[in-house]
Amino acid sequence: MTTTAATHLPLVTAGGGRRRDPGARAKQGRAARKRVPHASHAEWRPAPDRPDPVGVLAAQAASRLPELVPIRHGRMLVSPFTYYRGAAAVMASDLASTPVSGFVTQLCGDAHLTNFGAYASPERNLVFDINDFDETFPGPWEWDVKRLAASFVIAARDNGFGRKERAAIVRTTVCSYRTAMARFAALGDLDVWYARADTGQAGRVLTTPPTKQTRKRFERAEAKARTHDSLQALRKLTGIVDGQRRILADPPLVVPVQDLLPDVERKLFEEQLRGLLRGYRRTLADDRRHLLDGFEFVDMARKVVGVGSVGTRCWIVLLRGRDDTDPLLLQVKEAQPSVVAPYIMDSGVLPCLRHGGERVVAGQRLMQAVSDIFLGWQTAPGIDGQARDFYVRQLRDWKQSAVVEAMDAATMRSYGDLCGWVLARAHARTGDRVAIAAYLGDGDTFDRALLEFAERYADQSEQDHAALAAAAGAGRIPVVTGV
Repeated sequence: MTTTAATHLPLVTAGGGRRRDPGARAKQGRAARKRVPHASHAEWRPAPDRPDPVGVLAAQAASRLPELVPIRHGRMLVSPFTYYRGAAAVMASDLASTPVSGFVTQLCGDAHLTNFGAYASPERNLVFDINDFDETFPGPWEWDVKRLAASFVIAARDNGFGRKERAAIVRTTVCSYRTAMARFAALGDLDVWYARADTGQAGRVLTTPPTKQTRKRFERAEAKARTHDSLQALRKLTGIVDGQRRILADPPLVVPVQDLLPDVERKLFEEQLRGLLRGYRRTLADDRRHLLDGFEFVDMARKVVGVGSVGTRCWIVLLRGRDDTDPLLLQVKEAQPSVVAPYIMDSGVLPCLRHGGERVVAGQRLMQAVSDIFLGWQTAPGIDGQARDFYVRQLRDWKQSAVVEAMDAATMRSYGDLCGWVLARAHARTGDRVAIAAYLGDGDTFDRALLEFAERYADQSEQDHAALAAAAGAGRIPVVTGV
């Protein structure tokens, strides 16, 4: 009988699985394949009681800043792909009724193709990895793979690619995941933990075929990523106001705290956020606390970010080191419950699940090869009248995401190859890679099943996007466009 996530899978740790004999783990994976055939993953049909997708988004809006929710809706309406980026909660509900093999990993929870990208390692090397963990949670590995595969179909349709081009992109992505998992299954735990996609590996993949044009394109992207640092953010986001360095207003996307609140409330809010930063400091390693202590507070502002995150409370904080040419910009972002959490049983195995910010940080550290040195978390006791969980990271540290609209079919296929490898590496670190690899097997039946699922779910997502547009046209939801 097919196992489904609707049974609220209990959390299981990878550690116990790794301690078993690899042969027994592989046997378990092959047995799961008989219970849950690869072909079953091609299935997608909405349940008769499927929640209204517009209603799901409206329910999320209830916990967000009401003046920003129309911006979120406006960004989601731009295209089926931007809708998909913001509809992780809708897909989580849908995935909960799809077949799963029963093996649990740490999920990204929102593994669409633009949540992968480049950033700087602590050694100042450019690496490529998953870069968004707002929805991270332990769960069925298939959920991440299906969200990634469907994202490629929707993005490819938006770019005008035909069925054959889309099929090549998705099958390359899923094949990359499957074959990488097999390679990781043959490695020791330390080798898997140290594996990473640096610019050398990314370059080899993304410059296929290795022509002069593809190499130059990659070199330009790499050079551009290295300019996305605190100094660049300082030039873009700040200026001198009354002789002092300040974050400049760009409403409604960037609003300094003094423009949001009257003086008395502003001073109280600033003290609350400073208290959050003092508590956050304790979540850093000793050497990083020492580094952070060398910076002083300068200014703060509310900043709108992303698509799905719009409306959550997000602040940028400007700190100064030696002088104005030594800035540190931190992002303090609200961590709301993961959209996949309602469909997973919390056995209490992981204490981080009880604090939203720690959940995000723990998931990121588990899945990424290397993480931001300033990554930490804290609860603010009185933000908007209640205690809220936040996580903290650098605003920019060579961060660079793919420009999906500029990709041709060959580039998107190479990009899918890279994303598939990175996702497999992240899952191999936290799940039973031997059992998952045995379940996937050597053939391409799983790849073909995921292509069919991705095309079917892309149809569903386009219908949901149209439903959101109809709701906006009828005045059912508030919308601000062009922001």
